[in-house]
Amino acid sequence: MADNISAVTDAEFDAQVLKSDKPVLVDFWAEWCGPCRQVAPILDEIAGAHGDKISFYKLNVDENPVTPASYRVTGIPTINVYQGGEVVKTIVGARPKAAILKELDEFINV
Repeated sequence: MADNISAVTDAEFDAQVLKSDKPVLVDFWAEWCGPCRQVAPILDEIAGAHGDKISFYKLNVDENPVTPASYRVTGIPTINVYQGGEVVKTIVGARPKAAILKELDEFINV
């Protein structure tokens, strides 16, 4: 499983994600989701390389239903990037590493 990415819960979301002073990527996932398992090692690699510029968290949607509902996360994997308490980027579905890096470019190449 992901070594560079911590889990976040509904209870911690506000403090860990919304109040962070740097951009935060949250991977909304579930155990039963095949594409989520495909994207997890890619995000782990990116987190290992760029964790100094952007924080990475995983949120299990089955165990933490409140947060995904409040951000209208209907399909998983959904990756949201939060900055200043707001969603500034949403990536839905499994993507190859190059595509995810391109989406995150403005956050990691600053």
